[in-house]
Order: sequence, then structure tokens, then C-alpha cells
Amino acid sequence: MKNTFLGFVFLSIVWLSSCGGSATSEKQPGSSVTTAGMTEQDGSTSSVQPVNDITAGSGESGGVIQLTNAVFLEKVYDYKKDPKKWVFKGDKPCIIDFYADWCRPCKMVAPIMEEFSGKYKGQVVIYRVNVDQERELAQFFGIQSIPTVFFCPSTGEPQMTQGALPKETYEKVITEVLLKKK
Repeated sequence: MKNTFLGFVFLSIVWLSSCGGSATSEKQPGSSVTTAGMTEQDGSTSSVQPVNDITAGSGESGGVIQLTNAVFLEKVYDYKKDPKKWVFKGDKPCIIDFYADWCRPCKMVAPIMEEFSGKYKGQVVIYRVNVDQERELAQFFGIQSIPTVFFCPSTGEPQMTQGALPKETYEKVITEVLLKKK
């Protein structure tokens, strides 16, 4: 009985921390990704910078940039050209937040990303991908749970987290993976 109760508590925590995505199929071949634990935190929705903004993809203006599949192929990674080899196209490291408007944990992550867009302005570009609108992109990366956040350094393979994590965890990945000095 005790094991059943503990199993129920664990599954409840996992369910509250992430939303199951509908766009799934396969993970990107040849990509090394890591997954961290999940924790909820309070938050609300944020403003998102449109992709057609003159500074979209530059990271200079701050603000989270809404990312479409076409802009992703142009500014981040052209998976259609070579789906087995990650070749980052950006000039600054980036964060890609895969989300959906209906996902409560995604709404908790949004203000954190908005804050980081100002704090790391000019150092890290922060994008958002709506998995309901950009199904091909979500499917290519095998997004099965949202929020899923990719951390793409200027060199090397991207890393991934799933679920709403504490702000400190995201900040640690930014400083240790994206902004590490070589």
C-alpha cells in the first residue's frame, strides 16, 4: 500500500511539472541531450517579440523571439540540409523554449525566459517555439513533453531540459554551458 501511494505521489508531481506534447515521433539523430529534473514555480505569461522584428535573431534588443520553422532553419540549424549533424548557425548561444499556450508549466517558464532575455541581452538569444503551430519542428526534435528547453552553445551539441525548472537551474546551465569561458 505504501509503494502504491508513493508511486501515485511521484506520478502526480511529474504530471504537474510538465504537459505531454502531441507532436512526437523521433529524436534528432546524432544529438547528445541531457534531461534534468522537474519542479514547478509561480509565473505568468510574457510578451514575445515577433520574428519579423528588425532585430529578430540578433539578441541585441532583448526580449523573447517567437520562432517559426523557416526562421529556425535560417538562424539556428538547418536540419533539412543535414539532419544527422548539428551545425549551429547563430553568432551567439541561444535558448529555445518549446511551449504551448494551454500548458500551465509553460506559463511558469515564460517570465523566467523574459527576465533572462534582459539579463543576458547581447550574450544569449532566447527563442520560443509554439509546438501547436510548428509541428514539424517539434516532431523533428521529438518533443514529447512541454516545456522543453534547448540550450544551444555557439560550439558543441545542444542540451535539453524538460518540465518547469527553478530559475536557478536554468541560470546554472546558461553560465556553465552557454557562457563558459574556454
